[in-house]
Amino acid sequence: MKKMTTRTFVTVGMLSAISYVLMLLNFPIPPFPAFLQIDFSDVPALMATVALGPVAGILVELFKNVIDYVLTGSETGVPVGHVANFAAGILLILPVHLIYSRFQTKKGLLTGLVTGTLVMSIGMGIMNYFIFLPAYKYFMNFELPAEIIVTGIVPFNILKGILVAAVFTLLFIRIQKWLSKQFGNRRMA
Repeated sequence: MKKMTTRTFVTVGMLSAISYVLMLLNFPIPPFPAFLQIDFSDVPALMATVALGPVAGILVELFKNVIDYVLTGSETGVPVGHVANFAAGILLILPVHLIYSRFQTKKGLLTGLVTGTLVMSIGMGIMNYFIFLPAYKYFMNFELPAEIIVTGIVPFNILKGILVAAVFTLLFIRIQKWLSKQFGNRRMA
């Protein structure tokens, strides 16, 4: 994303609003703890990243979480969950950008999505161990065993990455020609 035009700002704003709405439509997956919920709010951030570059994707992730924190708040009083969601989104979209910008093919996009899922899963496991679980313990006096990272958080993020990648891929296939016309400076797979 070289130049932030009015069109780019409007696109980021619209994708952020869509991302926020998708964030509200979250649901738990039974084998995982109830506080781990799947949502598809990273799909618009991936669209922004592929069409406009990594800054646009990061802005969508940021605005989505800021809007959610302002409108719904947080159980801890501080945005621990929102920071975790933002970090997970960044860990997912940046590898997609790095790989897809170098190999602008369907295989490059798929490799980026798989790599992003793995980076998000491992990165969030590490961040939960050192940052987020201790923050929940500090702010809510709510302690979870460290084993939950291996038994719950990492597998959950792998599943979330797979589901988000699948939805993104299906949507991207349908609108890639339109995206190419709108943002013709990039070759779409």
